[in-house]
Amino acid sequence: MSPHISALSSSCFYHIRSFRQIRSSLDDSTAASVASALISSRLDQLNSILYGISLKHIARLQRIQRAAARVVLYRQSRTSPLSSNELLKQLHWLPIEWRIRFKLATLTFKALHTGRPPYLSDLLQHHEPTRLLRSSSSHQLSVPRHNLTFGSRAFRCSSPRVWNSLPVSIRESQSLPTFRRHLKTFYFQSAYPSLAAHLA
Repeated sequence: MSPHISALSSSCFYHIRSFRQIRSSLDDSTAASVASALISSRLDQLNSILYGISLKHIARLQRIQRAAARVVLYRQSRTSPLSSNELLKQLHWLPIEWRIRFKLATLTFKALHTGRPPYLSDLLQHHEPTRLLRSSSSHQLSVPRHNLTFGSRAFRCSSPRVWNSLPVSIRESQSLPTFRRHLKTFYFQSAYPSLAAHLA
């Protein structure tokens, strides 16, 4: 995993340095779009396999995202004492840990509703609750047993965990756009608790 993280970090910081050179000629909206295309897309590519990696690796990826946010909002970061998290919140970017969960949950929704890709959908099994617990176990998936920490990161184990942690109202979404919209809101409020408290 370390070689992958190192290669990804090197690639992203190369693009951040190049992006910084043209940032002054872009408005904020265009800059955010460019950052998404150059950096966020790389952070999101295959990131579902990063579920459960060490905090050290998460921190390395988080530094990339924060650096990109400071370039996008460089005027504000230079004139105000906004923290990196505040910049991410302002851009409506989920932190790395939550982006990984978002991708994994989205893959799970697609596998359950379309059966595609079959090599993932075949790994998922609906939980069969007892009669007394049926209402509280709505739309949950079974989490298979595993012996090793590495095994807990496998899709067949990580996907049900992430899926079962979602509110029932999100798991019951009938379309992918609706699911993604509610999921983004739920994770955004989870990532930034102060925002959730303000909206409550």
